[in-house]
Amino acid sequence: MGSAVERTDEHVREYLIYRGFTSTLKHLDNDIKVDKEKGFRVDKIIDQLQQLVQNFDLLGLKEYWLYLDRRLFCRLEDVYRTTVNKLRTSLYRYYVINGNVEKTQEFFQKQASELQGQAEWRDWFILPFVPAPELNPAFSPYFSRQWADTFLVSLHNFLSVLFQCMHILYFDAEVQKMTSVMEENEQLRQLLFALQTDQRDQRDGDQVVHHKLPAYVQNMDRLGDTELDLVSSQRVISAATPPSRNFFSTFLPQGRRTPAKSPQVTTATGSSPSQGAVGRKEPPTNQVQDDRHLPLRRSGPGFRPGLYQPPFFQFRFFHLCFLILSCCCHVQAEKKAEPVEAEPEPADFSNSRAVAEGGGGLSAEQPFIKLSQEEYGEHHSSIMHCRVDCSGRRVASLDVDGVIKVWSFNPIMQTKATIMSKSPLLSLEWATKPDRLLLLGSGVGTVRLYDTDAKKNLYEMNIDDTHPRILSLACSPSGSSFVCSAAAPSRTGSVESVPRLPIPVSGQLLLWDTKTVKQQLQFSLEPEPVAINCTAFNHNGNLLVTGAADGVIRLFDMQRYDSAMSWRAHDGEVYSVEFSYDENTVFSIGEDGKFVQWNIHRCGVKQSEQVLPQDATGPFVLSGYSGYKQVQVPRGRLLAFDSEGQHVLTCSGSGGLIYRLTNGEPAALESVLSLGGHKAPVVTVDWCSAVDCGTCLTASMDGKIKLSTLLAQKS
Repeated sequence: MGSAVERTDEHVREYLIYRGFTSTLKHLDNDIKVDKEKGFRVDKIIDQLQQLVQNFDLLGLKEYWLYLDRRLFCRLEDVYRTTVNKLRTSLYRYYVINGNVEKTQEFFQKQASELQGQAEWRDWFILPFVPAPELNPAFSPYFSRQWADTFLVSLHNFLSVLFQCMHILYFDAEVQKMTSVMEENEQLRQLLFALQTDQRDQRDGDQVVHHKLPAYVQNMDRLGDTELDLVSSQRVISAATPPSRNFFSTFLPQGRRTPAKSPQVTTATGSSPSQGAVGRKEPPTNQVQDDRHLPLRRSGPGFRPGLYQPPFFQFRFFHLCFLILSCCCHVQAEKKAEPVEAEPEPADFSNSRAVAEGGGGLSAEQPFIKLSQEEYGEHHSSIMHCRVDCSGRRVASLDVDGVIKVWSFNPIMQTKATIMSKSPLLSLEWATKPDRLLLLGSGVGTVRLYDTDAKKNLYEMNIDDTHPRILSLACSPSGSSFVCSAAAPSRTGSVESVPRLPIPVSGQLLLWDTKTVKQQLQFSLEPEPVAINCTAFNHNGNLLVTGAADGVIRLFDMQRYDSAMSWRAHDGEVYSVEFSYDENTVFSIGEDGKFVQWNIHRCGVKQSEQVLPQDATGPFVLSGYSGYKQVQVPRGRLLAFDSEGQHVLTCSGSGGLIYRLTNGEPAALESVLSLGGHKAPVVTVDWCSAVDCGTCLTASMDGKIKLSTLLAQKS
């Protein structure tokens, strides 16, 4: 509050100087000098009170306290009146013990009429007549330095909390109001576009419906709205343009370069690729679009690196360019002297392309360069969740002890907040709008909404007492609601340390409104209520995909709040689900160790299937001394895609592994890069593409989080 007042005073002073109001400026400076509130600076108020006590100005001390009471304390609720009276009593006692006998007698003579009826002052009237009051057992504690320091600190804390809760100045109120209006305007614009599209489709007579999917899903692509045609035209133009040989073109972000053709994965049944993917109309190639006219969108489910990005990350991008230029020149000089050793290949798949071809190293075409790898080591136990917010500025990580760290890595790695809870925490998720809010799911049936800037809880919602374990949280891209998965207590009696029984526990899938903080509805889970392990929205929040403990993937239509389709996907539990880049397919990882791609327009049809090693799917095992063994069931994300959806990041025993989604007979995963750096199994991953250089997060069972900065090479 004090710093805000000082900034306001400086702005007013600059305005008066600019307008030439010199006399008004003089009056302002004079009023500031005699300001009794001291610009809401608590330290100056404490200094003023101490100065009055040291000068034995009893009248000035009483007037100043009465002023604070009329100006500040009278606005408090009645429950705080007792605290104010205790502080006033301690202030008068502080005055008495600092004075001599003469000043003490003067104090009781002037204050006798006011204090004689108060029980806490009844024994203090004999103080002037005690020869050595500092040795008297009744008064000696007040003459100690410890009591004086305790009183001053208590008064300081009370005033600090009071000023923080007063909200006298609202610097961010107008900004937040304008932001909310712009977000509402954007939602209305998208709604208008959807209505216009529906009307146009009705006039054209297009009534094609597959299964239970609504009409708007049939022609949906990853962008889904007006950006689709704009970006498509840019890609057609860039694909027809010959690639430049300029050295600096390799430093451009992945979305700015000529993108490679997106993989078309064939179906397992041998059908043509056109049957499994939804086509889209390509605009004429002569329509050149300017990035500056594209709408500004944040990262997250709807973010596209090809669009305009805010200048917040530009300084880091150019710094990395300079660093890479120096490193590359040094590497080019060394290449002539000695051969380059290839990095060891990551764990092979049984049907991967590297094994099929008999290759023993990485792919000849390296899509990424690992610029740096930093370590965040503030956790002291195994990590459960590690997520980057939508803006790419903050990271939230949760360990098995229930400790949450909110930290940033740009420009330096720094812890912003530490959240500790008495009840166990099982899940977390960043809110979409505003992105500073964090949803925390507990093991006692509550979800908290935490403000990472103010470092305080805004709300605590009681979800369900019969299903207390909040396993998964997913916030809608619109920011108006979130989905919560609640499960019954584990039959094993353990929280997360051992694998669960084959029989899945019951659960609920609920939709909550973030504005009213009320439950909107409960989804129907057929054939029986079951615990939902993972949830994910598509880019505009119209579809929701879930993976459950019974091995079934369910797809929900969020406009009708109904289940569009469901199919059995894995033998065992589903650990992680994600939409593909074009959102025509869904990727899943299950307890059976399989990585499967599903066509959402043909219910239950596999487009590809891979068998992953156990260290990529869990349960994760960490062995130690004397036969110690720690087993952890997956809770966080097991896979994350890059900005173009052509590469996937998975877990391993020593670090993250990046694979390219390829097209072959059969379709396969091609290993391209091993991030490494870990000494314990990696249990969750995340891939942030909000900045020009992609950032991969890999978190392990020893509490270490590796932040790997990647640079995409020219395709």
